[in-house]
Amino acid sequence: MKQYRKLTETGFTLLELLVVLGIIALLAGIVGPQVMKHMGESKTKAARVQVEDLSAALDMYKLDLGNYPTTEQGLKALIESPESAKRWNGPYLQKAKMPLDPWQQEYHYVFPGEHGKFDLYTLGADGKDGGEGEDQDIASWE
Repeated sequence: MKQYRKLTETGFTLLELLVVLGIIALLAGIVGPQVMKHMGESKTKAARVQVEDLSAALDMYKLDLGNYPTTEQGLKALIESPESAKRWNGPYLQKAKMPLDPWQQEYHYVFPGEHGKFDLYTLGADGKDGGEGEDQDIASWE
């Protein structure tokens, strides 16, 4: 007498796969916005730190030359000596390239400032004046 073995197929059914994909989509919908919220907060904090670092570099520039760079010279004066700068002792930043804000935009610099000795600011994620959250402006005078 021959014995036959019953062959059983193993694997997942289409219904089981759809249930798992549904659960993953549900979790992503709940967790995703929270992660993005924290990412926006991180960029805002990074911009504040960069504004403070650039402000400190501008203060070092003033100690050496007696005045802040003009608006025309801009923040580039922290990396490259302006032609009129006799006692320039830079570069005043560690990198040879001017940092961009966390949203990949240039920082705005005005001397003399309307709000302080100089105005140094970024317009946030939206690139417009004002805003809240990630769109808020980050400035040296705040």
